[in-house]
Order: sequence, then C-alpha cells, then structure tokens
Amino acid sequence: MKRFLLDTNVLLHDPNCLEVFTDNEVIIPISVLDELDHLKMLPDDNGRSARAVIRKLDGLRAAGSLNKGVSLPSGGSIRVELNHQDVPPNLLNSVDNRILRTAIGLRADSEIPLILVTKDINLRVKCDAFGIVAQDYEKDKVTKTPSSLYTGFEEILVPSAIIDNLYSKKIIDIDLDEKYPNKFVLLKSVDRENHSGLGRFLSSGQLKIATPPSAVWGITPRNLEQKMALSLLMDSSVKLVTLVGRAGSGKTLLAAAAALHQTVETGNCQRALLSRPIQPLGRDIGFLPGSALEKLTPWMAALNDSLELLFARDMEMLETYRQKGIIQVEPLTYIRGRSIPNSFMIVDESQNLGLHEIKTIITRMGEGSKIVLTGDVEQVDNPFVDFASNGLAIIVERLKGYGITGHITLNKCERSELAELAATVL
Repeated sequence: MKRFLLDTNVLLHDPNCLEVFTDNEVIIPISVLDELDHLKMLPDDNGRSARAVIRKLDGLRAAGSLNKGVSLPSGGSIRVELNHQDVPPNLLNSVDNRILRTAIGLRADSEIPLILVTKDINLRVKCDAFGIVAQDYEKDKVTKTPSSLYTGFEEILVPSAIIDNLYSKKIIDIDLDEKYPNKFVLLKSVDRENHSGLGRFLSSGQLKIATPPSAVWGITPRNLEQKMALSLLMDSSVKLVTLVGRAGSGKTLLAAAAALHQTVETGNCQRALLSRPIQPLGRDIGFLPGSALEKLTPWMAALNDSLELLFARDMEMLETYRQKGIIQVEPLTYIRGRSIPNSFMIVDESQNLGLHEIKTIITRMGEGSKIVLTGDVEQVDNPFVDFASNGLAIIVERLKGYGITGHITLNKCERSELAELAATVL
C-alpha cells in the first residue's frame, strides 16, 4: 500500500483520477480544496473539472468523514488532510509550498511510502530538495520518446516478385507484425534496383496498392510522406487524421488544401472549419484591443497564412467563402456543447491540448464530418503537458488500430532551405 498526495493540477487534468489509485490511500490537502473553490466559477475546462471533482468529493461524504477517510468504489480510500508540518515561514506564500508543507508532515506521521503526484515540474524539483518522492500523473502518458511515436508507415525489403504481385493483384497478403488499418508500407526490392511499391493496409489486414493524388487545390506533394498524408486527407472513409511533423513539413497546408477540395470542389462537406488553441509562444503580450474577432486575429494568423497562400490568385473569392460561412477560422474556446456535422475540421497545434480537451473536440464531430489534428509533439507550449502526455501523441497511439483513423509523421521540412536548416540543426 502507498499514499498518494494529489496536486490541484492532477485533479484538473483528469477529474476521474480518484479511480486510478486502486488499493492505495489518496490524500487531498485542504489547500487544494481552497484552490478548487476559486476555480469552480470559471467557464473554461478548469472550472468544469473543478466542479466535477467537488461533486465527486461531496458524493463520497455519504460514506463517512473525509477527514478520517472513506472507501473508494474502485478500492483504497481517500481523505482530506488538514495537518501541516512547519517549514520556513517564507515558503508559505503559495499553494505549491503549502502542499509541500503537507507532504513533509505526512512523511513524518507514517512509514507508509508517500508520493506527491503533480504535473508541476518545478514542484517536483522542490520535493526533491526536501527529500519528498514526487512524480507526474502517468495514466495518460505515452511511454515513448518522440522518435519512437507511431509514424503511420514502414519501409521493408522484399523480393521483387512481391512488388510485382502488388501491382498486378492490387490487394495482397503480406507477413508483417503491425498491420494497423491505414498504415502505409513502402516495399523495396532486394534484387532489382529502383523497384518499389507503396501499399496501405485495409482493416482486413491485407495490403492494398496506394495511389495518392498527384495534386489537390494546386498543391503538389513534394515527398512520399506528403503523398501518404494527402491520401488519408482525401479519403472520406477516414474520419480522423493525425499529422505530426516539424515546422514547415506541410501539415497545415496539406490539410487546408484537402479541406477546400472537399468543401468547395466536391461538396462532400458543407464547410471547412479551421481552428487552433490559444497558446502563446514565449511571453504573452497581454490583452489585445478591439472586438472579439479582432482579438482573435493574431492567434489565427498561421491558419490565415495557409488560406491566403491557397487563394493567392483570387483573394476576393476567399473573402466570399468566408462571408458565406463555407470557410470559418475560429478558436477552440467555445466548442464545448456544439455539434459539428458535415464539416471538414482542422485543429492546428494540437500538441498544446490535453487528452480531455481533444476528446471534447472529437466528440463534437457529427455525421459527415472529418477532423484533422496537426502538430509537432517536440514543440509543446502548454506547461502541463509534454511530448508523452499531450493529447495529440496519445490520440496517435491509442487510435492507430481503427479503420476510420489514420496517421502520418512528416519528417522533412519543405518550407525553405533555411527553414530545413533551422529545424534540423538548431
């Protein structure tokens, strides 16, 4: 048995986390309840999570005193800790330090191992200085390095006869360990130079020859990865596409081109909805002046850049589509509660979202809709997630075995020679 002391950010990240620590004691400091009380009135995800946790704790009161401890349905127990151990007075000016103070007191009270669970990196460093065991909340983590994340394609060497068979029969059986639906395989000949074939796995586990589109909305893919990405983007049977890649790899541009084709040209979708989280790079410059639309313009600049490139020859047409609502660029702030049918939705910079935020977005998708999540898992600006715990990386790993999802990692920068140099060397 262990004792887990939970920080506020863990409860906000996963309001259901109380069910995770099976057969152990969960301890919530009174200072965490104070912080939840301040957050419960907020209209955002933090406010909703705070209210959800408070409701759960209120429901547990029926089983006994939270101060003495009550049993959890999933096993183990939970209690609210009121006791504090003295630490230097100058360290009591923040909630983090009061939580640390509680941990010091609990460690002295019992020999049962105590672990402080927090998503705050600096608090974990402070704990180490005081000899307190601390760890991140691991439930939603992808236990991989960025380089070992599922890429969506594989290159293998085979006899040329297998490649010939793929071209002639179109669908073949092939021996491979990971036959995820919509995973691409590049077959390269071991006995014939410059002989290769590209296939894509079906849900049945068979490999079907892949014929990516040569161009979409005037955008021609420049490498194999972009061709595979465009193939998934243009396939209406694939309802969710994840694109991970470094800056300049073409993620957003390819997705935007596919969205325009599916809405304006084919009419498969009624509108193209482009969005991204409001997460600043570096120091925030503070409040922005103007109306709500004017305030959001700087945040949506990257998406607008892609649209302006795609409509470079007819900017008036872009404005016409915007006015008609066929093309919409907006933030993710007010997506909860919406239903989004018959739309091609792009969520850029998805690596800055947590799993529960991405789940909220995906569950908004209605009939006839397709959603594309793009981002770089090595450039996370959200202080409470990293490459292993951001929502994009988790979605890539958890949904790779389903026939209506597909993923491609784009490694090559195509923006410019300078951008490639910076992305590779710096």
